[in-house]
Amino acid sequence: MEKVSVRFYNDHLVRAVWDDTANKWWFSVLDIIGAFNGQENYEKNRNYWKYFKAKLRREHSELVSATTQLKMKAADGKRYNTDCMDMETVRQLAMVFPNTKAMAFIDWLTSSDQSIDGQSRQKAYTLYESNMLDTISVGTVQGLQQIHGYLFGGLYDFAGQIRTKTIWKDGTLFCRAEYLPANLRQIEQMPESTFDEIVNKYVEMNIAHPFMEGNGRSTRIWLDLIFKKNLKKCVDWSRIDKKQYLAAMRASTTDARYIKSLLLPALTDDISSREMFMKGIDYSYYYEQVDQ
Repeated sequence: MEKVSVRFYNDHLVRAVWDDTANKWWFSVLDIIGAFNGQENYEKNRNYWKYFKAKLRREHSELVSATTQLKMKAADGKRYNTDCMDMETVRQLAMVFPNTKAMAFIDWLTSSDQSIDGQSRQKAYTLYESNMLDTISVGTVQGLQQIHGYLFGGLYDFAGQIRTKTIWKDGTLFCRAEYLPANLRQIEQMPESTFDEIVNKYVEMNIAHPFMEGNGRSTRIWLDLIFKKNLKKCVDWSRIDKKQYLAAMRASTTDARYIKSLLLPALTDDISSREMFMKGIDYSYYYEQVDQ
């Protein structure tokens, strides 16, 4: 069970691991309980599950017997045996759970994988197993188009295509469409031999925003590939808070120091780890997620 996933429900982390034999996800019960109750405290979630599991046993519920234990990485970086349930059992748990938030969570968990972002995230996972990452022209516009085309092919009709319309987001005007081709050529020629140069190039590509949608998810993979090629590093995105990252990227249009201060301590040399890559995808998509 090497494939891991981290989902976020209203900023609440839900860990999962993939079972290749059974072809399904197993979700941490403590994380599910926390999502049901809107509770972040680990001890409170553990105590609640202990109480609720005892109640289910007294009622001779099959939910407890359907629970299995798998090793999952905790906040301290160590792996511990953790009670886990598959999707169907989580649904059954929600049906007997004593609050209405549980069903709201199930609606989100079920629909999130069928959304464009959910489908795109699944495609992003397969990048690791594919040979495409080895064929991408790192640090180029063409390479970024390849990434975008792979992530959103079949989901957007403009997948991999440079936009021809001017766009705004949250009051920010991105590069006007008529200037975009020349701007992208200039960005492509920017140096990328040092940390500062790489981040400067990433910031300029973000300001250019070459696609109609899906820019952040594509350029974060693009950035990691540049780091891996030139510095033998990648970003451990789990170490970067969502709100701080978004604020830093907004500020980077005039001052890149904030985003650099977040990225530098998050660099790791664990560049060949499948788990690091998968976790990076999960956090990247989390940054784009609108809270429920």
